[in-house]
Amino acid sequence: MNLASDTRHLIVRLPNWLGDTVMALPALRALRSGLEGRRTTLVGPWAPLLADQGLAEGCVAYPRRWRQRLVAVSELRRLAGDTVLLLPNSVESALAAWLWGARWIIGYATEGRGRLLSHPLPPPAPRRHQVDEYLGLLASFGISDVEATPRWILGSDAKGERLEALLPSRGGSSAPRVGIHLGAAFGPSKLWPSNLIATLCQELGRRGLVPVLLGTPSEEAIAAAIVASVGGELVSLVGRDAPELLPGLLARLDVLVSMDTGVAHLAAAVGVPVVALFGPTDPELTAPRGPNTFVIWKPPPCSPCFLPECPIEHPCMRAIGVDEVLAAVEERVGARRS
Repeated sequence: MNLASDTRHLIVRLPNWLGDTVMALPALRALRSGLEGRRTTLVGPWAPLLADQGLAEGCVAYPRRWRQRLVAVSELRRLAGDTVLLLPNSVESALAAWLWGARWIIGYATEGRGRLLSHPLPPPAPRRHQVDEYLGLLASFGISDVEATPRWILGSDAKGERLEALLPSRGGSSAPRVGIHLGAAFGPSKLWPSNLIATLCQELGRRGLVPVLLGTPSEEAIAAAIVASVGGELVSLVGRDAPELLPGLLARLDVLVSMDTGVAHLAAAVGVPVVALFGPTDPELTAPRGPNTFVIWKPPPCSPCFLPECPIEHPCMRAIGVDEVLAAVEERVGARRS
């Protein structure tokens, strides 16, 4: 059954994480084009960040806590969406769509939630890249053959002054800025050791590159230790930016070094070269997609384990050397400046 003709108001339940939300962009753009004339509402923790992407009439922030989600049921029910497309694979998202009063509910039949779906789809086996798994859900709408690379459209430079106030001045030079994102919400198993990050910052400075530390307030202690170790002109924006500033901030970098985290996906979608460091997760499933993305993954036999905390001595991330990260950064800086 092709739901395109039966849908009047589509609600898309977005993923809970920034990286997954960015990886959903190709599916969202395809829906916008394929369901032209229908109303679309995006619902998810990161939905407000997509408000200027031209993907929907409405972008509704969705709480992360269960109790707050129950309170939000009546508001979302008033949206009167007849069709809900579920990007998360959780039982909670399927149950919520049922409570919102949707007639049609589409999603992968995972975690025993098939009976809550009007259109249960078999989950891909073997697993595919997350971008492609989201695109696979569009078959119910008769949509196929779409662009499979996330693309972020930068709006007007209304936040330019706020961004320039945050970033280190280049002075009269054109010294390339290299962002280094310190965190990963998944857990510490994804993190590259801070002593290696400090060494990378020192080597970048010696080569005339400007390292810029990025991260959330939870990484402020790590950032302070790195700054104390490196000294000099190392700049930390950790805890000082805001979600609405992230796309513009990343666009002002020449390269981003990041672990497997949402900021890496956003940077790639903006068009910034990314050097992505992988360890406990599989880049075949979640590496940032983009022509300027370079993945470093040196998996020991235990990787990918998908564990948030390493029970041994973190061999997957410790195997990544400063020299190879530095070489990847320099190559991308050179290519961008040529």
